Amino acid sequence: MCINRIIAKILTNSKSFCIICVMKELKQYRTCVANVNYHIIFCVKYRHKILDGAVADFLKKTIFDIATEKDFTIKAMEIGESDHIHLFISAHPKHSIGQIVKWIKGISGIKLFKKFPDLRHLLWRGQLWSHSYYVETIGSTSEENIKKYIENQNISHSSRR
Repeated sequence: MCINRIIAKILTNSKSFCIICVMKELKQYRTCVANVNYHIIFCVKYRHKILDGAVADFLKKTIFDIATEKDFTIKAMEIGESDHIHLFISAHPKHSIGQIVKWIKGISGIKLFKKFPDLRHLLWRGQLWSHSYYVETIGSTSEENIKKYIENQNISHSSRR
């Protein structure tokens, strides 16, 4: 039985709101139906505060371009405190999270250093991103909370209180 028919059968036999929420976010691919979302955070090497103004704008545009080229979706993106970035990504299950982060960090780093060569001198050994990253999987029930959290990253800590 097709996955869509199974879900439709569940929906007709259930009054659960959560199943309806999940149904809206399902994406059909050639070989599967999925809802794969990640909240990713990574930092500039040594937490240097260089992601502001034109650098931040170019970085955001570059990451959207990478997502389009590599076939994943940026649902929300914000730079926090000029030294780290939050991403809310939806991707095909065939893409590992490690591969997605590698694409974003690698391609964005190269393009930022080409566009802003002075950045290389601000960072020891010319590396833009730290080697580590944070990732969590996101279900449909917490999706709105994550979007709100990411959107509030550019608000200073003093104005949040």
